[in-house]
Amino acid sequence: MESDGWADERFGVVADTFARNFTDFDEDGAAVTVYAGGRKVVELWRGEGWQQDTVVPVFSCAKAIVSICVHLLAQQGRLDLDAPVSDVWPEFGKPRITPRMVLGHRAGLPVLDRTLTFAEVTSWTPVIRAIEEQEPLWEPGTAYEYHAHVYGFLLGELIRRVTGLTPGAYFRQAIADDLGLRAWIGLPEAEFPHLARLSEAAGRPPLPGPETLLMRMVTMNGAFAFPGLGEPHGWNDPELLAAEIPGAGAVASATGLAGLFAAAVTGIDGSPRLLSPETVTGAVREQSAGRTWSGMDSPARWGSGFLLDAAGFRPLLGERSFGNDGAGGQFAFGDDEYGIGFAYVASRMVGYGDARATRLIAAVRESLQ
Repeated sequence: MESDGWADERFGVVADTFARNFTDFDEDGAAVTVYAGGRKVVELWRGEGWQQDTVVPVFSCAKAIVSICVHLLAQQGRLDLDAPVSDVWPEFGKPRITPRMVLGHRAGLPVLDRTLTFAEVTSWTPVIRAIEEQEPLWEPGTAYEYHAHVYGFLLGELIRRVTGLTPGAYFRQAIADDLGLRAWIGLPEAEFPHLARLSEAAGRPPLPGPETLLMRMVTMNGAFAFPGLGEPHGWNDPELLAAEIPGAGAVASATGLAGLFAAAVTGIDGSPRLLSPETVTGAVREQSAGRTWSGMDSPARWGSGFLLDAAGFRPLLGERSFGNDGAGGQFAFGDDEYGIGFAYVASRMVGYGDARATRLIAAVRESLQ
């Protein structure tokens, strides 16, 4: 099966690499899109049933949507990233915690003590009450640990307090509808016919036990099945994908995510860029790296809301690159120095060390040289 779509001649190596991924990996269906200077230069898709408008669950690439919304509000003067969260959300308490600490995974709230049901998690308010009650696991700002789902709900509630809209609704109103971006937090019913089903590659390593910090984080203490691809409340379940799960519940096409990052750093199709150079400078300033609170030596580097260029983890284009990845191997990033918006999405979950997106990013880098 040949790839559908097209690539500018200058970016032919991206097309070649995309095709090789289907040979070298247990690829099922996938898509890659690249914008350069606000213009689409690569849009490729391949797989049984995949079309130009196919969307797929992209897990924590949802954090890109939330983070860009937060930075946009800060840029507009509607939210101060370095003031206490409780200035906007008094019931939150915990006056030492700022939005930037949450963006940098330094707030001490990677997981909640309270066990909530799926119905409670997907009705929003019970999660917000649990966050209000939660005591930080460490002195905020002194250590970091990936904040998984709490990240999206906490920043999402800030968005709601400032705008009156939940994060998924604000994203569509403020950004996505005007730009025609195929990306949602809370997939509309009309889009389900365009949804690719996730599958797991053979030989994926087993997951740790349900009581481990990692699994408590990714399942919200068991409210979700992870990845649970054939189970209720897993990541193929329409009920989950239709809900607003802003830390990891986005559904998007490659073009939707690449378009979001391109809009952020250059604008697309003549639109003004969403994030100013000064805002990007703040976003790419390193907040967290190295040993996590739980004792893991992590090769990742975090800015305010985004993964940064890291040679030992996710090599991007340079110091102005910022992005987010997803548990299924998805990755999206932008870079305003090079004027690039990039996204890769896939339906086959390969697991830790998945090199598919990294190879495509290397091909983009080669194309720019």
